[in-house]
Amino acid sequence: MKRDRTEIFECQRTLPAVLRLGLPTIAGQVILVLYNLADTFFIGLTENDAKLISVTVCMPAFMVLSAIANLFGVGGASAISRAFGKKDEGRAGQSGAFALWGAAVATLLYCLLIWLLADPIVDLLGGAHRDVHASAKTYLLVTVALGGFCTTGSNLLAHLIRTEGNAAISGIGIILGGLLNIGLDPLFMFVLLPAGQEVFGAALATALANLLSFLYFLLALAWIRRKGSRLRFFANFNFLRNGVPREVMSTGLSACLMTLFENISYAVLDNRMMRAGLACQAGIGVAKKLNMLSHSVTRGMAHGVLPFLGYNYAARHFGRLKRALGWAAGITVGLSLINMSICLILCEPLSAAFLNDNGDSLLFGARFLQILCLGAPFSAFSYTVISFFQAVKRNGQAFSLAVLRKGAVDIPLMLLLGILFPIYGLVWATPLADLICCITATVLFLHWLRQHKKELNLHMLPAEAQPEDYVLQ
Repeated sequence: MKRDRTEIFECQRTLPAVLRLGLPTIAGQVILVLYNLADTFFIGLTENDAKLISVTVCMPAFMVLSAIANLFGVGGASAISRAFGKKDEGRAGQSGAFALWGAAVATLLYCLLIWLLADPIVDLLGGAHRDVHASAKTYLLVTVALGGFCTTGSNLLAHLIRTEGNAAISGIGIILGGLLNIGLDPLFMFVLLPAGQEVFGAALATALANLLSFLYFLLALAWIRRKGSRLRFFANFNFLRNGVPREVMSTGLSACLMTLFENISYAVLDNRMMRAGLACQAGIGVAKKLNMLSHSVTRGMAHGVLPFLGYNYAARHFGRLKRALGWAAGITVGLSLINMSICLILCEPLSAAFLNDNGDSLLFGARFLQILCLGAPFSAFSYTVISFFQAVKRNGQAFSLAVLRKGAVDIPLMLLLGILFPIYGLVWATPLADLICCITATVLFLHWLRQHKKELNLHMLPAEAQPEDYVLQ
């Protein structure tokens, strides 16, 4: 049984291992975006821009739940995989326990904050317009204040379950939640609830789908524990010792900040677009969600391959480490180029699926999508390098790139370009920031390789048989 748990990390050839870990996670992330698009699509059928905006402006607050899950999930997965690579199962168990209970406490506090301060938060996110505010507040309260715990729990357990190579089990849970949401949306919006309650129906569908997904993960966790899983979640407070909290949170901080700053950036963009009118705000809301499809592929591969990178780094299998990183970067950049081409060519029909094709919002949505998608290949490479630094515990580099990717560059560029080139200048800030981050990520990664050149060569000598030379037949 123990050999089965380590086979994918130590024995399976690199490309099949990367695909086995990455593809289910990519599928799960794509479904997550699709169910976000489902909300937008079904509400778009009402041909009411105010209702559409009420959902899109809540996205940053909803994604804070992902930031919490990433703080403890990515940090916990990285710490657990390195502990497994060093054969230290005790520390792996402590890391998993801290990740689980830390995420639970942080999520409950955040949900309480949303419940108490829903009105000012909606206004801050760009929902101050009187036609938007009430429905946006309803969506926020149902999806975050009431359904937030299950949302974070599902994402967190998906991260932790992958540390033993169970990417398929993890991916199925995320896919299940997404498909349930897509199926429940029209049921609640157009069948069970009266006309005019479409936003409330979409919120209920999202909360219920995430609840069912969370229950799946609890059952899946119980099943893999019966099969001999090494994951432990005992709340005996031993996980507060031996530097475990610091290791988990310092590693996960970059993933958390990347999500937080991404949403702060989107909130700033929505807030600035609000001044240009509802058509511009509706257009950018749809363009952002469509552009998220490319980022979902990148995020899925990065999250899927992170345990593999961390395990082989700790086990000193540097040949497998480098090959896995190369395959992950090549796959994500290649898929991002394909996605960019599709968005450039089909920007209008893609936008028309969610926006009233007789209004200005369609024109803005199509043009905004063309601009945003240009940054996808650069973002794909940057995200892969960030995941690598998280896996090998280079928290300073991961933190710097996370802040650079969103927040430190694109927000100042929005303010500057928004003055020089009103409306479209705000959108151009995103691909330009992606390009700058990609260049910086390349420089930092090459510097890391030079720093560890002697160590890498030492552990890749032909005399030292690499695990990949002994593939299970």
